Amino acid sequence: MKIAVTGASGNAGSRITAELAGRGHQITAIARNPEKIAELPNVTPVRGDANDRGELARLWAGHDVAISSIHFLVSDPEALIGAAKDARVGRYLVVGGAGSLEVAPGVRLVTTPSFPPQYKAEAEKGAAFLDRLRQEKELNWTFLSPSVLFVPGERTGKFRLGTDQLLTASDGKSWISFEDYAVALADEIEQPAHLRQRFTVGY
Repeated sequence: MKIAVTGASGNAGSRITAELAGRGHQITAIARNPEKIAELPNVTPVRGDANDRGELARLWAGHDVAISSIHFLVSDPEALIGAAKDARVGRYLVVGGAGSLEVAPGVRLVTTPSFPPQYKAEAEKGAAFLDRLRQEKELNWTFLSPSVLFVPGERTGKFRLGTDQLLTASDGKSWISFEDYAVALADEIEQPAHLRQRFTVGY
């Protein structure tokens, strides 16, 4: 498949780019500073501005899938969603956050008293992005939320999937490596199971 990854130089974006390229997909890796993108087979680095709807639509055009892996506080949902629609991509996938996951029926993690204040604005923006996608009638979107701790680690290929509820391991820890997150996202692209849905991944 031809896949565009926006935010390809970031922690999650770089792992997603590498995972998909390793599976033989043709990747257009988009970043403000494309020189930061690792040189890999099947990867073409391109400079692009995620907040420029017209430019992004042009870069995404002709791709089967577009992925955005960008901090919510510095991105514009309308520009991203609009670009995906203008480009007529087959699927649009978003690297989400854990804050919008539920810890009890109807109770999002970001609204709980123990949620770290320094991450609240980002998490609230991510939740708003998800809510906006859920109103979208035309776009074939998928939003993948990581677990609470989203960190560098190993590619094990062993993890659990969920829908809207926060996943925690038997020791009470909620976490996923960037590497295994990338596996889960690549699996979803190759074997669609969450069309127009949010899902989550964790150990």
